[in-house]
Amino acid sequence: MKLNLTKPIVFFDLETTGVQVGRDHIVQICLHKVNPDGSTETETRLVRPADSKGKTIPIPPETTAIHGVTDAMVAKEPSFKQQAHEIADFIGDADLAGYNSNKFDVPLLVEEFCRAGHPFSIKGRRLVDVQNIFHRMEQRTLKAAYRFYCNKELENAHSADADTLATYEVLMAQLDRYQNTEVTLPNGKTTCPIQNDIDALSQFTSNTQWADLCGHIGRDAKGNEIFNFGKYKGRSVEEVFNREPAYYDWMMKAEFPLSTKELITEIYNRIQDKKLNDLKLHFGN
Repeated sequence: MKLNLTKPIVFFDLETTGVQVGRDHIVQICLHKVNPDGSTETETRLVRPADSKGKTIPIPPETTAIHGVTDAMVAKEPSFKQQAHEIADFIGDADLAGYNSNKFDVPLLVEEFCRAGHPFSIKGRRLVDVQNIFHRMEQRTLKAAYRFYCNKELENAHSADADTLATYEVLMAQLDRYQNTEVTLPNGKTTCPIQNDIDALSQFTSNTQWADLCGHIGRDAKGNEIFNFGKYKGRSVEEVFNREPAYYDWMMKAEFPLSTKELITEIYNRIQDKKLNDLKLHFGN
């Protein structure tokens, strides 16, 4: 089966220094672009993790034990900031797909672009998380998914290139397997969600209750932003910031991902704009 595309989609996987989006860094990235005509391009890059001053950040030994990327392997490689332009050019305006990508890979990729000061937006991109399809349909791991759907053993698991290509193969097999399979959604609606259509796959695998990439900020039933953590969990972000501006200041200084900080800044500015408009109306009358 050929993937039905209206524009390119990039399957990608990251190996990192850890699992904290706001703190950790990419050490290896593999990008596998699939074009509407069926042609493909693949790039795998090692990345030297570096702080804002360009100083190398050591890779924890326990992390190296998982993915095999050592300090020596990345010592002479360019940092993400030095590669950001080339990586962004390769991705272009493509949609993004991966395994557990909506929860981790996409937020961390965006975080690295933010740190590098390089514009990169997910607005207008469809996000397809192959893990969500698998977990909602079968509930297993990538290695098991590869065995289950492709009838092959995954060699070199936890290397970015092997995991990326395996993810692409798994999605193709999922499209064949679940083409006419009905699923009952949490709202009680029955549908056939696994279609050869990036819009449908993105809607099925995305978490629409998240307002930011990492789920720190959610949405209520009316679509309003709410806190998903801490003492104000479940409360309106706008309401809290309006009554307690210091909480916004605390979040901006704390170790939240830059993409989350961008969102809360938009909300904070929205509050200030409303106050300004109210003042104009008041004095205008």
